[in-house]
Amino acid sequence: MSIERIERKGKEVAYLARWRDETGRQRARTFTRKVDASAFLSAVKVDTQRGTYVDHTAGRETIEAYAPAWAAAQPWRPQTRERMRHVINSQIVPRFGTMQLRAVRPSAVQAWVGEMTSSGLAPSTVEGYYRVLAAVMLSARRDRLIAESPTDGVRLPRAERSAASLVPLSVEQVRALSDAVPSRYRALVIASAGLGLRQGEACGLTVDRVDFLRRQVRIDRQLVTPPGVGAVRFGPPKTTSSNRVLTLPDVVGEVLSSHIAQYGAGVDGLLFTSSTGAPLRRSTWADAFRRATRDTGVSASSHDLRHHCASLLISAGCSVKAVQAFLGHKNASETLDTYGHLWPGDEDRIRAAIDAGLRGNVHGMCTDAASEAL
Repeated sequence: MSIERIERKGKEVAYLARWRDETGRQRARTFTRKVDASAFLSAVKVDTQRGTYVDHTAGRETIEAYAPAWAAAQPWRPQTRERMRHVINSQIVPRFGTMQLRAVRPSAVQAWVGEMTSSGLAPSTVEGYYRVLAAVMLSARRDRLIAESPTDGVRLPRAERSAASLVPLSVEQVRALSDAVPSRYRALVIASAGLGLRQGEACGLTVDRVDFLRRQVRIDRQLVTPPGVGAVRFGPPKTTSSNRVLTLPDVVGEVLSSHIAQYGAGVDGLLFTSSTGAPLRRSTWADAFRRATRDTGVSASSHDLRHHCASLLISAGCSVKAVQAFLGHKNASETLDTYGHLWPGDEDRIRAAIDAGLRGNVHGMCTDAASEAL
C-alpha cells in the first residue's frame, strides 16, 4: 500500500492511493486530501484482514441482471424455481430492476414493503416477496459486491392472524363439500380429509400407491403442474419427511374402491383426473373446490381438508409425534406451531392428579377436624 502525491492540470494537487486486492490485482483511487487517502487504505487493510473487503467499484450490476442469475444457480425443485422466477419478474424487477446493487438503500426497501402493505397484500405475502429480495442481497454480499445488505433491519407487517385462529372444518362441512364438488372429485375430498394429503400429493395419488390388502397408502411423490400449459409430471414430495406410509382408514378405502370401479385409473395409474381424463391440474381442482365453497357457503381452501384430518387425529388423543408422522411434517415444532391450540389443555389432568394424590389425606384431615368440633 502506498500514497503518491500527484499534480493535475492547473497544478491541482491530489493523492493517489494504491493497494492490492485479495486477488493480487493492483488497484488505485484518487483523493483530494492525503488524510482521506490514508484513512481509506487503513480501512482496506482492516477489511482485508477480516475478510470483509469489498471493492469500491463493485456492485454496479443491476438487480435485473443479478437476480435472475442468482435464481438460476439455486438447487430448487422445478415448482419452487417457477414460483421464485415469478416473484422476481413480477415484484422485484419492476421496482428495483434498473438499480445497481450498491445503489439500493434500506429506505427504498422499507418504502416498498410499506406500499405493498398499503395496497392490501397479506402480511405473509409481503414477507414472502421481501425474503426473495433479502436472499438476492445476501448473495450479493457474500459475493463481495456490497458491504451490507439493504434489507437488514427492514420492518415487516405483523400478521393479524395466528395459528391459534385456525378453525378446522367440521365433519358436516367436509360432507357438504364432498357432495357439492363434481362426482368424479368426491373421493378426492374424502381422501384429502382422511389422509391429510397436500394438494399435489392428492392429485398425484396412483393406484399402485394404494395397498388395499395391507390397508396402507405410500406417499413418495406429488404431481407437479406448472402454471399455464407446462407439462404435468411427477416430482418428489415437498420435503424429505413428506415421504411416508399412511394407514388406510376403512372409510377412505371404501370410497377409493368405489371411485376406481366407476372411473377407472387414468394415465400412469392416476386415481384423480379431469373430465377429459387428463392429469388433474391444481388449478382445475382449485376451481372446482372454489365453486363448491360458494355453493355451500363454507369458507375454505382445499388445504383445509388437511387441517381437518389433523383435528380428527388430535381429538382422538393422538400424540404430537403421531400427528407429525402422519402429516409428514419436518419436526414436532412445525406440528405444534400449526395445531398446538387444538390439543386439550392440561387443566383437567392437573386437577385429577392433585385430587387423586391428596383426596385420601385431606378427607381424613377434614373428618378428624369435624369430629373434634363435635
